[in-house]
Amino acid sequence: MISIIDIVDCIEAFASPELQEEWDNTGWQLRPASVLNECTGAMLCLDVTPEVIDEAIEAGCNLVISHHPLLFRGLTQISDQAPAQRALMRAIREGIYVYSSHTALDSARQGVSHKLGAMLGLTDIRVLSPRRSDPATGLGIVGEYACALSDDDFIGRVKEVYRAEVVRRSAGRGLGKVARVALCSGSGGEFIPDAIGAGADAYVTSDVRYHDFLDYGKDILIVDTGHFESEICTKSIFSAIISEKFPTFALRQSRAELNPVRYV
Repeated sequence: MISIIDIVDCIEAFASPELQEEWDNTGWQLRPASVLNECTGAMLCLDVTPEVIDEAIEAGCNLVISHHPLLFRGLTQISDQAPAQRALMRAIREGIYVYSSHTALDSARQGVSHKLGAMLGLTDIRVLSPRRSDPATGLGIVGEYACALSDDDFIGRVKEVYRAEVVRRSAGRGLGKVARVALCSGSGGEFIPDAIGAGADAYVTSDVRYHDFLDYGKDILIVDTGHFESEICTKSIFSAIISEKFPTFALRQSRAELNPVRYV
């Protein structure tokens, strides 16, 4: 029998909750009375929505593992008017438990940004904003291309790897070459100065502000992929972590969740 704690231990061995940012809520969102209970299957997702809970029920999974925390802002009441709270109420009724690894997974030694860097074909990958306690962990990465790409070719590669229909890019930089790349999964606009300081030709992240493009766009190629696009790979990261120890365990990557942003 594989217990619920067996699965969660795999995640925490890879991404210790101690790595989370102070403002975050990595860890149990809905914890069972006994973590020693059998895990009947795990549904992997980016966001815990009512549709993901329904998908877990249909698949016979009693554990949902997400990147974004189900419980993030303080609750003053629980109501079925809010999607996250509907998901929570349904999970409680159906005996489904929820664990989230957010910035802990981002800062892990081979975390989300490392995965994206490898997908882009970067080498010599190192941490962009390392933690003081352990410089091998931290947010974002910097990596290299042996042969520089044109701006357009690099953006094309980003769109393909991130499966992004469109991206936003800085307009101020002229035609250039991209050999050194910095990136950060999720909302990483705050690290643009770090990317410039690292000598990166391009920086890839999401949720970049207008004034960041205005202030830094002439110094570095900024590529904003969209938040969903930059973190949907977390499902495959969770899958690889768990499958390495339990190769035959029942894992499901959610197919119910969709990008909440449409491009028209």
